[in-house]
Amino acid sequence: MNRHYNRLHSLRVQFTETYNGMGMKRTESGTLLLEKPGRMKWLYAQPAGKVFVIDGKYAYSYSPGDAQADRYPAKKLDDFRTPLRFLLGHAHLEKELSGLTMTPLGKNYRLRGVPKNMGRQVSEVELTVTADGTIRSISWKESDGATTAFQLSGEQENPRIAPDSFHFQLPAGVVVVRGLPPI
Repeated sequence: MNRHYNRLHSLRVQFTETYNGMGMKRTESGTLLLEKPGRMKWLYAQPAGKVFVIDGKYAYSYSPGDAQADRYPAKKLDDFRTPLRFLLGHAHLEKELSGLTMTPLGKNYRLRGVPKNMGRQVSEVELTVTADGTIRSISWKESDGATTAFQLSGEQENPRIAPDSFHFQLPAGVVVVRGLPPI
Protein backbone atom coordinates (compact mmCIF):
# COMPACT_ATOMS: atom_id res chain seq x y z
CA MET A 1 0.00 0.00 0.00
CA ASN A 2 2.74 2.47 0.93
CA ARG A 3 4.54 1.77 -2.36
CA HIS A 4 1.34 2.36 -4.35
CA TYR A 5 0.76 5.82 -2.87
CA ASN A 6 4.39 6.93 -2.47
CA ARG A 7 4.75 7.19 -6.24
CA LEU A 8 1.77 9.55 -6.60
CA HIS A 9 1.98 13.33 -6.61
CA SER A 10 -1.79 13.93 -6.79
CA LEU A 11 -5.03 12.01 -6.41
CA ARG A 12 -8.74 12.52 -7.06
CA VAL A 13 -11.23 10.14 -5.45
CA GLN A 14 -14.95 10.06 -4.72
CA PHE A 15 -15.90 9.61 -1.05
CA THR A 16 -18.88 8.80 1.09
CA GLU A 17 -18.40 9.66 4.76
CA THR A 18 -20.60 8.15 7.46
CA TYR A 19 -20.48 9.34 11.05
CA ASN A 20 -22.38 7.56 13.81
CA GLY A 21 -22.11 8.90 17.36
CA MET A 22 -23.39 11.27 20.01
CA GLY A 23 -26.94 10.21 19.21
CA MET A 24 -26.79 11.08 15.51
CA LYS A 25 -26.00 9.51 12.18
CA ARG A 26 -24.78 11.59 9.24
CA THR A 27 -23.81 10.67 5.69
CA GLU A 28 -21.99 13.09 3.39
CA SER A 29 -20.33 12.64 0.01
CA GLY A 30 -18.27 14.38 -2.62
CA THR A 31 -14.83 14.56 -4.20
CA LEU A 32 -11.48 14.54 -2.42
CA LEU A 33 -8.45 16.15 -4.08
CA LEU A 34 -4.96 15.53 -2.69
CA GLU A 35 -1.66 16.91 -3.87
CA LYS A 36 1.85 16.69 -2.48
CA PRO A 37 3.04 18.31 -0.39
CA GLY A 38 0.23 18.56 2.15
CA ARG A 39 -2.66 19.95 0.13
CA MET A 40 -6.16 18.55 0.45
CA LYS A 41 -9.66 19.64 -0.57
CA TRP A 42 -12.95 18.03 0.36
CA LEU A 43 -15.61 19.29 -2.03
CA TYR A 44 -18.98 18.10 -0.76
CA ALA A 45 -21.87 17.33 -3.10
CA GLN A 46 -24.00 16.36 -0.07
CA PRO A 47 -24.37 18.78 1.64
CA ALA A 48 -23.73 21.02 -1.35
CA GLY A 49 -21.39 23.89 -0.62
CA LYS A 50 -19.59 22.37 2.36
CA VAL A 51 -15.81 22.52 1.94
CA PHE A 52 -12.67 21.64 3.88
CA VAL A 53 -9.36 22.84 2.40
CA ILE A 54 -5.75 22.50 3.46
CA ASP A 55 -3.57 24.81 1.38
CA GLY A 56 -0.30 23.53 2.84
CA LYS A 57 -0.17 26.15 5.58
CA TYR A 58 -3.74 26.61 6.83
CA ALA A 59 -6.88 24.51 7.00
CA TYR A 60 -10.27 26.10 6.29
CA SER A 61 -13.67 24.67 7.09
CA TYR A 62 -17.01 26.06 5.90
CA SER A 63 -20.60 24.79 5.83
CA PRO A 64 -23.31 26.48 3.76
CA GLY A 65 -25.41 28.98 5.65
CA ASP A 66 -22.72 29.68 8.25
CA ALA A 67 -21.73 33.32 8.76
CA GLN A 68 -18.11 32.36 9.31
CA ALA A 69 -15.44 29.97 8.08
CA ASP A 70 -12.85 28.54 10.46
CA ARG A 71 -9.12 28.80 9.80
CA TYR A 72 -6.39 27.05 11.77
CA PRO A 73 -2.76 26.05 11.21
CA ALA A 74 -2.62 22.83 9.20
CA LYS A 75 0.20 21.49 11.34
CA LYS A 76 -2.09 21.63 14.40
CA LEU A 77 -4.70 19.38 12.82
CA ASP A 78 -5.69 16.49 15.00
CA ASP A 79 -8.77 15.78 12.90
CA PHE A 80 -8.65 12.10 12.09
CA ARG A 81 -9.41 12.71 8.46
CA THR A 82 -5.63 13.16 8.38
CA PRO A 83 -5.21 9.35 8.19
CA LEU A 84 -6.15 9.94 4.60
CA ARG A 85 -2.57 11.14 4.28
CA PHE A 86 -1.99 7.41 3.66
CA LEU A 87 -3.43 8.17 0.23
CA LEU A 88 -0.37 10.23 -0.65
CA GLY A 89 2.20 8.02 1.01
CA HIS A 90 2.74 10.38 3.94
CA ALA A 91 2.49 7.64 6.52
CA HIS A 92 3.61 4.10 7.09
CA LEU A 93 1.11 1.82 8.76
CA GLU A 94 3.76 -0.25 10.53
CA LYS A 95 5.14 2.85 12.25
CA GLU A 96 1.84 4.52 13.09
CA LEU A 97 -0.38 1.65 14.20
CA SER A 98 0.23 -0.71 17.15
CA GLY A 99 -1.01 -4.27 16.90
CA LEU A 100 -1.36 -4.06 13.12
CA THR A 101 -3.14 -7.10 11.68
CA MET A 102 -3.99 -8.08 8.10
CA THR A 103 -6.91 -10.37 7.30
CA PRO A 104 -8.04 -11.55 3.83
CA LEU A 105 -11.46 -10.14 2.95
CA GLY A 106 -12.57 -11.66 -0.36
CA LYS A 107 -10.35 -10.08 -3.04
CA ASN A 108 -9.25 -7.39 -0.57
CA TYR A 109 -7.47 -7.20 2.77
CA ARG A 110 -8.54 -5.70 6.07
CA LEU A 111 -5.80 -3.91 8.01
CA ARG A 112 -6.46 -3.03 11.65
CA GLY A 113 -4.50 -1.33 14.39
CA VAL A 114 -4.46 1.26 17.15
CA PRO A 115 -2.92 4.64 16.29
CA LYS A 116 0.15 5.33 18.40
CA ASN A 117 -0.28 9.11 18.50
CA MET A 118 -4.05 9.31 18.92
CA GLY A 119 -4.70 6.61 21.51
CA ARG A 120 -6.75 8.89 23.75
CA GLN A 121 -9.14 9.89 20.95
CA VAL A 122 -9.13 6.89 18.62
CA SER A 123 -9.30 3.29 19.77
CA GLU A 124 -9.03 1.55 16.37
CA VAL A 125 -8.33 2.23 12.69
CA GLU A 126 -9.38 -0.12 9.90
CA LEU A 127 -8.47 0.05 6.22
CA THR A 128 -9.71 -2.12 3.37
CA VAL A 129 -7.17 -2.35 0.56
CA THR A 130 -6.94 -4.22 -2.74
CA ALA A 131 -4.10 -6.62 -3.57
CA ASP A 132 -2.31 -3.79 -5.45
CA GLY A 133 -2.56 -1.51 -2.39
CA THR A 134 -5.47 0.73 -3.41
CA ILE A 135 -7.42 1.91 -0.36
CA ARG A 136 -11.16 1.23 -0.66
CA SER A 137 -12.21 2.30 2.83
CA ILE A 138 -10.86 3.84 6.01
CA SER A 139 -12.73 3.83 9.29
CA TRP A 140 -11.97 4.55 12.91
CA LYS A 141 -13.62 4.14 16.26
CA GLU A 142 -13.26 7.00 18.70
CA SER A 143 -12.78 6.47 22.41
CA ASP A 144 -16.33 7.75 23.08
CA GLY A 145 -17.77 5.01 20.81
CA ALA A 146 -18.42 7.21 17.76
CA THR A 147 -17.42 5.79 14.39
CA THR A 148 -16.40 7.52 11.17
CA ALA A 149 -16.04 5.65 7.88
CA PHE A 150 -14.97 6.71 4.41
CA GLN A 151 -15.81 4.62 1.36
CA LEU A 152 -13.58 5.56 -1.58
CA SER A 153 -14.19 4.93 -5.28
CA GLY A 154 -13.22 6.16 -8.73
CA GLU A 155 -9.58 6.76 -7.81
CA GLN A 156 -7.68 8.81 -10.42
CA GLU A 157 -3.91 8.70 -10.00
CA ASN A 158 -1.87 11.84 -10.75
CA PRO A 159 -4.69 13.90 -12.31
CA ARG A 160 -4.01 17.46 -13.39
CA ILE A 161 -5.37 19.70 -10.65
CA ALA A 162 -5.62 23.43 -11.23
CA PRO A 163 -3.15 25.31 -8.99
CA ASP A 164 -5.92 27.43 -7.43
CA SER A 165 -7.95 24.35 -6.42
CA PHE A 166 -6.45 24.46 -2.93
CA HIS A 167 -7.15 28.15 -2.43
CA PHE A 168 -10.08 28.70 -0.07
CA GLN A 169 -12.70 30.84 -1.81
CA LEU A 170 -14.49 32.86 0.85
CA PRO A 171 -18.25 33.07 0.13
CA ALA A 172 -19.74 36.57 -0.02
CA GLY A 173 -20.69 37.92 3.40
CA VAL A 174 -18.73 35.24 5.28
CA VAL A 175 -15.84 36.11 7.60
CA VAL A 176 -12.83 33.95 8.45
CA VAL A 177 -12.20 33.36 12.14
CA ARG A 178 -9.40 31.58 13.94
CA GLY A 179 -11.01 28.35 14.92
CA LEU A 180 -9.90 25.51 17.09
CA PRO A 181 -8.84 22.45 15.12
CA PRO A 182 -11.45 19.70 15.20
CA ILE A 183 -10.66 17.00 17.74
